[in-house]
Amino acid sequence: MGIYSVNKLIAETRRIAKEYRLATGKTLPVTPEIAINDAISILELSPNDENIPGYDATYDVAGESLKVQIKGRVIFNEKRSGHRLGQIKTEQEWDAIVLVIMNADFMPEEIYMAKRDDIMEVLEEKRKNNKKGAMTIAQFKLISDLLWTEQNGLELNTI
Repeated sequence: MGIYSVNKLIAETRRIAKEYRLATGKTLPVTPEIAINDAISILELSPNDENIPGYDATYDVAGESLKVQIKGRVIFNEKRSGHRLGQIKTEQEWDAIVLVIMNADFMPEEIYMAKRDDIMEVLEEKRKNNKKGAMTIAQFKLISDLLWTEQNGLELNTI
Protein backbone atom coordinates (compact mmCIF):
# COMPACT_ATOMS: atom_id res chain seq x y z
CA MET A 1 0.00 0.00 0.00
CA GLY A 2 1.22 3.49 -0.83
CA ILE A 3 1.68 6.35 1.55
CA TYR A 4 -1.73 7.85 0.68
CA SER A 5 -5.08 6.33 1.57
CA VAL A 6 -7.46 5.58 -1.28
CA ASN A 7 -10.04 7.97 0.22
CA LYS A 8 -7.54 10.84 0.17
CA LEU A 9 -6.57 10.02 -3.40
CA ILE A 10 -10.21 9.95 -4.52
CA ALA A 11 -10.85 13.30 -2.78
CA GLU A 12 -7.87 14.81 -4.59
CA THR A 13 -9.04 13.27 -7.87
CA ARG A 14 -12.45 14.94 -7.43
CA ARG A 15 -10.76 18.30 -6.83
CA ILE A 16 -8.43 17.97 -9.83
CA ALA A 17 -11.24 16.79 -12.13
CA LYS A 18 -13.42 19.75 -11.15
CA GLU A 19 -10.58 22.28 -11.61
CA TYR A 20 -9.57 20.72 -14.94
CA ARG A 21 -13.14 21.02 -16.26
CA LEU A 22 -13.37 24.63 -15.11
CA ALA A 23 -10.03 25.45 -16.78
CA THR A 24 -10.48 23.56 -20.05
CA GLY A 25 -14.17 22.77 -20.48
CA LYS A 26 -13.17 19.11 -20.87
CA THR A 27 -13.78 16.22 -18.52
CA LEU A 28 -11.01 13.98 -17.23
CA PRO A 29 -11.88 10.27 -17.66
CA VAL A 30 -11.95 9.58 -13.92
CA THR A 31 -15.70 9.26 -13.37
CA PRO A 32 -15.75 5.42 -13.54
CA GLU A 33 -13.09 5.01 -10.85
CA ILE A 34 -14.73 7.57 -8.56
CA ALA A 35 -18.12 5.86 -9.06
CA ILE A 36 -16.69 2.43 -8.25
CA ASN A 37 -15.04 3.77 -5.10
CA ASP A 38 -18.23 5.56 -4.00
CA ALA A 39 -20.57 2.62 -4.66
CA ILE A 40 -18.31 0.16 -2.84
CA SER A 41 -17.91 2.51 0.11
CA ILE A 42 -21.51 3.74 0.45
CA LEU A 43 -23.29 0.44 -0.25
CA GLU A 44 -20.63 -1.69 1.47
CA LEU A 45 -20.06 -3.82 -1.62
CA SER A 46 -17.28 -6.37 -1.95
CA PRO A 47 -14.82 -5.30 -4.66
CA ASN A 48 -13.91 -7.67 -7.48
CA ASP A 49 -10.27 -7.90 -6.37
CA GLU A 50 -9.64 -10.82 -8.72
CA ASN A 51 -10.40 -8.55 -11.72
CA ILE A 52 -12.80 -11.08 -13.22
CA PRO A 53 -14.21 -9.44 -16.38
CA GLY A 54 -17.81 -8.25 -16.42
CA TYR A 55 -18.38 -6.89 -12.95
CA ASP A 56 -16.78 -4.51 -10.49
CA ALA A 57 -18.15 -5.76 -7.15
CA THR A 58 -20.61 -8.09 -5.48
CA TYR A 59 -23.65 -6.86 -3.59
CA ASP A 60 -25.12 -9.12 -0.93
CA VAL A 61 -28.80 -8.27 -0.65
CA ALA A 62 -31.85 -10.27 0.41
CA GLY A 63 -29.77 -13.45 0.76
CA GLU A 64 -28.47 -13.13 -2.79
CA SER A 65 -24.97 -12.22 -3.98
CA LEU A 66 -25.24 -10.08 -7.11
CA LYS A 67 -22.34 -9.40 -9.47
CA VAL A 68 -22.65 -5.72 -10.35
CA GLN A 69 -21.20 -3.45 -12.99
CA ILE A 70 -20.78 0.02 -11.54
CA LYS A 71 -21.41 3.01 -13.79
CA GLY A 72 -20.95 6.68 -13.00
CA ARG A 73 -22.38 9.79 -14.56
CA VAL A 74 -21.60 13.41 -13.69
CA ILE A 75 -24.49 15.76 -14.40
CA PHE A 76 -23.03 19.19 -15.13
CA ASN A 77 -26.22 20.75 -16.49
CA GLU A 78 -29.49 19.54 -14.97
CA LYS A 79 -31.50 21.37 -17.65
CA ARG A 80 -29.95 19.36 -20.45
CA SER A 81 -31.75 16.10 -21.20
CA GLY A 82 -30.62 12.89 -22.84
CA HIS A 83 -27.77 11.99 -20.49
CA ARG A 84 -26.70 8.46 -21.35
CA LEU A 85 -25.43 5.48 -19.44
CA GLY A 86 -21.97 4.24 -20.36
CA GLN A 87 -21.36 1.10 -22.39
CA ILE A 88 -23.10 -1.97 -20.98
CA LYS A 89 -21.08 -5.16 -21.40
CA THR A 90 -24.00 -7.42 -22.29
CA GLU A 91 -21.79 -10.34 -23.31
CA GLN A 92 -20.16 -10.63 -19.90
CA GLU A 93 -21.36 -12.19 -16.66
CA TRP A 94 -23.15 -9.79 -14.31
CA ASP A 95 -26.47 -9.65 -12.46
CA ALA A 96 -27.16 -5.93 -12.04
CA ILE A 97 -25.89 -2.44 -12.76
CA VAL A 98 -25.33 0.13 -10.04
CA LEU A 99 -25.40 3.74 -11.29
CA VAL A 100 -23.79 6.51 -9.25
CA ILE A 101 -25.05 9.94 -10.28
CA MET A 102 -22.67 12.76 -9.31
CA ASN A 103 -22.88 16.54 -9.27
CA ALA A 104 -20.42 18.92 -10.96
CA ASP A 105 -18.08 18.55 -7.94
CA PHE A 106 -17.87 14.80 -8.68
CA MET A 107 -19.71 14.08 -5.41
CA PRO A 108 -22.38 11.34 -5.34
CA GLU A 109 -25.99 12.48 -5.15
CA GLU A 110 -27.96 9.32 -5.95
CA ILE A 111 -27.30 5.62 -6.44
CA TYR A 112 -29.64 3.34 -8.39
CA MET A 113 -29.60 -0.36 -9.21
CA ALA A 114 -31.33 -2.29 -11.98
CA LYS A 115 -31.29 -6.02 -12.56
CA ARG A 116 -29.95 -7.58 -15.74
CA ASP A 117 -33.30 -8.89 -17.04
CA ASP A 118 -34.88 -5.43 -16.88
CA ILE A 119 -31.87 -3.82 -18.59
CA MET A 120 -31.73 -6.43 -21.35
CA GLU A 121 -35.45 -5.99 -22.02
CA VAL A 122 -34.97 -2.24 -22.60
CA LEU A 123 -31.89 -2.80 -24.77
CA GLU A 124 -33.70 -5.40 -26.90
CA GLU A 125 -36.62 -3.03 -27.43
CA LYS A 126 -34.21 -0.29 -28.53
CA ARG A 127 -32.56 -2.67 -31.01
CA LYS A 128 -35.97 -3.52 -32.50
CA ASN A 129 -36.43 0.16 -33.22
CA ASN A 130 -33.11 0.29 -35.15
CA LYS A 131 -31.32 2.24 -32.45
CA LYS A 132 -27.87 1.54 -31.07
CA GLY A 133 -29.15 -0.03 -27.87
CA ALA A 134 -27.91 2.83 -25.71
CA MET A 135 -29.86 3.69 -22.60
CA THR A 136 -30.55 7.12 -21.17
CA ILE A 137 -30.26 7.90 -17.47
CA ALA A 138 -34.02 8.57 -17.43
CA GLN A 139 -34.74 5.09 -18.87
CA PHE A 140 -32.39 3.51 -16.34
CA LYS A 141 -34.12 5.29 -13.45
CA LEU A 142 -37.51 3.98 -14.63
CA ILE A 143 -36.42 0.34 -14.36
CA SER A 144 -34.19 0.65 -11.30
CA ASP A 145 -34.48 0.98 -7.56
CA LEU A 146 -33.17 4.01 -5.70
CA LEU A 147 -30.65 2.68 -3.17
CA TRP A 148 -29.12 5.85 -1.73
CA THR A 149 -29.46 9.62 -1.80
CA GLU A 150 -27.21 12.34 -0.47
CA GLN A 151 -30.14 13.75 1.53
CA ASN A 152 -31.48 10.52 3.07
CA GLY A 153 -28.60 8.05 2.96
CA LEU A 154 -29.59 4.43 2.38
CA GLU A 155 -33.19 4.16 1.27
CA LEU A 156 -35.37 1.77 3.27
CA ASN A 157 -37.23 0.37 0.28
CA THR A 158 -34.19 -1.10 -1.44
CA ILE A 159 -34.24 -4.43 -3.23
